[in-house]
Amino acid sequence: MADVRHIPGETMIEWFEDLSLGMRFKSGPVEVSEQEIKQFAAKFDPQPFHLDDDAAQKTMFKGLAASGWHTAAIAMSLALQARPFGPHPLIGLGVDGLRWLLPVRPGDMLSLEGEVVDLKPSRTKPQGTVLVKWTAYNQNGDAVYTFTPIALVPCRPKSDGGDGLGQ
Repeated sequence: MADVRHIPGETMIEWFEDLSLGMRFKSGPVEVSEQEIKQFAAKFDPQPFHLDDDAAQKTMFKGLAASGWHTAAIAMSLALQARPFGPHPLIGLGVDGLRWLLPVRPGDMLSLEGEVVDLKPSRTKPQGTVLVKWTAYNQNGDAVYTFTPIALVPCRPKSDGGDGLGQ
């Protein structure tokens, strides 16, 4: 169960075959500001508990909270920073197990951890599907969000040098 933390400029994983069940990835932290919460909400989720401190106090959140979709966007950015598939983009077929567990507040520091929970090579294409269960944590170590995208990762190209080694 390798624990992998991406180091800028260093690729840990390159192909589907480099992944293994239980492999883990971590991102660095990012701070969520009040201004970002309000800007995202104003454009994409304009509800009072995302936009107005006083109005948010009167809701079940008892204070300003980031939109769940803002939290999802932050988690996606952190997943990209963790680079679980090396140089390859994060291309998904869908998402399983998406859950908002706790509100994200102004000043929270979020980080992301992921674990490879399923690997399936394609029978017909040079790629595989990978499920990485990601969990976002706040600065207190509390899980605030989880999601498991169904990702496509290319397989290592077959050697076409004709040397018979079949790398």
